[in-house]
This record gives sequence, structure tokens and C-alpha cells, in this order.
Amino acid sequence: MTSTISAAAAAGFRDGSKYDQARPSYPSEAVDSLLKHMQVDGLKGARIVDLGAGTGIFTKLLADRDEGFEIFAVEPHADMRAELEKKRLKGVKVVEGGASKMESVESQYVDAVVAAQAFHWFANKEALEEIYRVLIPGGVFGMIWNIEDYNAPRSWEPTTKWEAKLKALTWESGKEHPRFRHGKWRQVFDEQLEATPLTFQSADPLFSLPIGEEVVKFTHSLSKEAIWNRFLSQSQFAVLEGKQLLDIKSCFGEAMAGADAGMDGRGELELHGRTYVAWTSAIPSAPLREGG
Repeated sequence: MTSTISAAAAAGFRDGSKYDQARPSYPSEAVDSLLKHMQVDGLKGARIVDLGAGTGIFTKLLADRDEGFEIFAVEPHADMRAELEKKRLKGVKVVEGGASKMESVESQYVDAVVAAQAFHWFANKEALEEIYRVLIPGGVFGMIWNIEDYNAPRSWEPTTKWEAKLKALTWESGKEHPRFRHGKWRQVFDEQLEATPLTFQSADPLFSLPIGEEVVKFTHSLSKEAIWNRFLSQSQFAVLEGKQLLDIKSCFGEAMAGADAGMDGRGELELHGRTYVAWTSAIPSAPLREGG
């Protein structure tokens, strides 16, 4: 099977190992809350699709829980998938696939689908219909993102001046590709209300509205090198080479040299951000898409 993946994602995540090392896990408070809203917290043997599982950062959190989840880790990027497979996580079946084509998952088979740090890449009608297909009636689709201050929507106020400078640098780059910070991923849910057979294959909404939302703030203490590695793991920066990379690193250094970028006794800085979670339920009365 050939999976569809955007050129930006294919290039930006070409080094799965570096991505896995640079990106953080998710706060337990946010994970517990999301699983409760997804109605799988405490549900023994619940079936879950981790869609766009990447290197398995969120998958591991699911696999380590006591419920003994049956997990389908669906990931189209070969390098990311290889890193995930190396972890040999309990109860996890790693499969090649994309949001619009989960051939390894039967219709109305899973209790929940989750997209961790990923839904903005495939927030379209085909993906929403495919997620609906694999969910049991009333099953829940959950989303979660770790959003550092420098990668946040414009309306989120950065905690420090140096993080504000990095945020400005982030917003100057990668404008042609949707990210969480742009907020465009929300549109696909609203478009259900205006759906016709020419847009969604069902004229009825597939998922409940409004979507549920929660935010959990976090603070990580990291060295400047670790912050640089995390900053660089953003797909729009991960592809840079030569002078472009040097220019970005120079701008990064100028921001980090700010007076409020004070280090602690261990040579680490506080990096601030928020973990954003969202969820919506598959509407049981909505018909499956044709061929589902």
C-alpha cells in the first residue's frame, strides 16, 4: 500500500531519530483528561487508533497504561514508523497508512481514534470520513498537541521576551503549510454543517459540535542546546541547510541572548507552553460513507 503524505511532512520528518529525541512527551494531567473524554479511561482492552503516530511518543503512553489497550499505530512516514517499530510497544500493531486510508482497520471496529501532534496535517473531509468509518457508533475522536510559546497561535501571549522573539521567527516561516497555530484545522468540523454530497459523502454531520477543548500549561527546564534541537524539529526548520540554517541559528542565538533568558544553576532555561486537547463524538445516526 502506498500512503499519501505531504511533501512538507515527508521532508520535515525525514530524520525520525532526531525528532524522537527532541520532542517532549505529554503531561499526565492532559493525557488522563483526554482519555476520559474519549471514554476509554479504565476501559479494559479498548481498541484505539493512534493516527499519525509518528515515532510513538503518544503511543507509548497508551501502551504503558493498565487498561491493556489494543492499539493500531497508523503512520505513513517510513522513517518515523521505523523509530516506532524499534520500541516494540506492548499491544501495539504498527501499520503503514494515512488518515484517508486505514486499510488495516475494519469499519466500526475501534472505540476511539487519537491524533497526537498531527491533525493539522490531514484536517480534511476525506480524513474525517475515514475516522468516522473506523469508529464504533458514538466513538470519540481525540486530538492533542504540545504547543511551545514560540509555536503558538498569535492570540497566545508568550511568557518571556525571548520566547516572543522565537515566536516571531516561527511565524515568519512555513506560511504555506497549515500548522496548529494557524487554526485552520478547525474548519473541517464547521464545514459539516454546510455539507452536501459534493463535499462530504454524507449530507449529515459526522461528528458532534462544538468540539470539547481543554488547555494544560507546562514548563520544561532545558539547556539552550536542547531548546535549539526542539525548535529545529519543527518541520519548516528541519529541512533547512547551508546559509538558511545558519541564518535561523543566528536569529535563534540573538533571541536566547535576551536579558530575561536567565539560566538556573544547572545551565537550563524554563521553556513554556500549553498542551491543548480536543475531542468530538461520532454521531450514531449519521450513515457510514459509501463503501464503508
